[in-house]
Amino acid sequence: MTTTFAPMAALSPLDGRYRRDLAELAGYFSEAALFRYRVRVEVEYLIFLSRAQGIAFVPALDSHQQARLRALYREFTDESAEAIAAWDRKVNHDVKAVEYWLREQLESFGLTHVQEAVHFALTSEDVNNLAYSLLVRDARDMVMGPAVGRIIERLRHLADTEATTAMLARTHGQAATPTTFGKEINVFFMRLRRASNACKEIKLTGKLNGATGTFAAQVAALPEVDWLKFSKAFVRSLDLEPVLLTTQIEPHDTLAMLCDALKHTNIIMLDLCQDMWRYISDGYLAQALQAGEVGSSTMPHKVNPIDFENAEGNFGIANALLEHFSRKLPISRLQRDLSDSTVLRNLGVAFGYSLLGYQRTLRGLHKIAVRHETMQADLMAHPEVLAEAVQTILRRENYPEPYEALKALTRGRPLSLELLREFVASLTVREEVKAELLALSPERYTGLANRLALLRDEQAFGGW
Repeated sequence: MTTTFAPMAALSPLDGRYRRDLAELAGYFSEAALFRYRVRVEVEYLIFLSRAQGIAFVPALDSHQQARLRALYREFTDESAEAIAAWDRKVNHDVKAVEYWLREQLESFGLTHVQEAVHFALTSEDVNNLAYSLLVRDARDMVMGPAVGRIIERLRHLADTEATTAMLARTHGQAATPTTFGKEINVFFMRLRRASNACKEIKLTGKLNGATGTFAAQVAALPEVDWLKFSKAFVRSLDLEPVLLTTQIEPHDTLAMLCDALKHTNIIMLDLCQDMWRYISDGYLAQALQAGEVGSSTMPHKVNPIDFENAEGNFGIANALLEHFSRKLPISRLQRDLSDSTVLRNLGVAFGYSLLGYQRTLRGLHKIAVRHETMQADLMAHPEVLAEAVQTILRRENYPEPYEALKALTRGRPLSLELLREFVASLTVREEVKAELLALSPERYTGLANRLALLRDEQAFGGW
């Protein structure tokens, strides 16, 4: 049996079929990436110790020494990862493997005098929680956020372009008050922008407080140091929010919040994909042909909405995992159990399926073209949507029971513009009201939809 990795042999499609699509996430969620982030935490902790007052056993490191240390994670290589993995196979402990590897590097740098400061008074969770918070934050900010942003920008363009494109709306799957395609797209633009901002605003937390969160080892070794102040300062130096009061593990509450926020973003995306699928099915949207692409193995005419369907499936898998993460990760028996460890290793799977969904959604959005004639024809084929307008105007005129009159005329039966005009002609109302009613037309009965399509700040609506 060969041990050489090949995409065709991968158990997961993320590492097989979709590997090239998701390569950028490997820099955050692969085993090598996790080693790199652990090295980053250990190196920055060592440098921080060397700068702290009252920790005399760690001598100061000059700028050249600090730069060489930081290069260990900034220029982290496959060889570095394999060397740490070799230690892991020897000692069967991935964080201790990082420590041993880092001690080797210090020896090669001529810094043996600070070797004992590596991982000083830390538990593995002190390193791991900070490493995971850093890699998740970076993946969110550098990969996931921009991917969602590209979809948001595409939706903004579609909303602007199709702001006045009248379209039959459907509630409960039935013909309803007309809207514009741009307005419906802008609904998703605004929802996704809010969801994206909510993801971005979550400040991930971290802890550095020892084996059971009591700073016991730190205080035993150096009781004169203000370890609460030290811990807060170090975690903040990583641009994370410090948590002082924990068990052995950082409680993962903010990570759970981010999983929930990402899940909500994906739900909005899924809603968008399903609507796009329906608009394609109804003939409202055409899809650009791809040279050489086959839609069906037996039906040559097919141009299937495969990107939106693929995205829908990927969002479902991602959200199943994200929901599990947000329920599982904040729970740990007493001061510590290890069940979160294997769960955390699957964060990249959820992020991967999410990113794949974003990529397919964007691809689908770039393929579509609005079929204005089809939208117009379908809208004009449903004049019954004007019943709402007629009965509302009649209410304004204090006409007796207009809703019931329009209900009797339109509910559950086909209606033509001619029949509606005959009804209007029979009404006992002022002539100018009849003229107002006769002037109604489905394609113009869109209210403020064209303005709503261009809305970018709901608080500023009245200030246009």
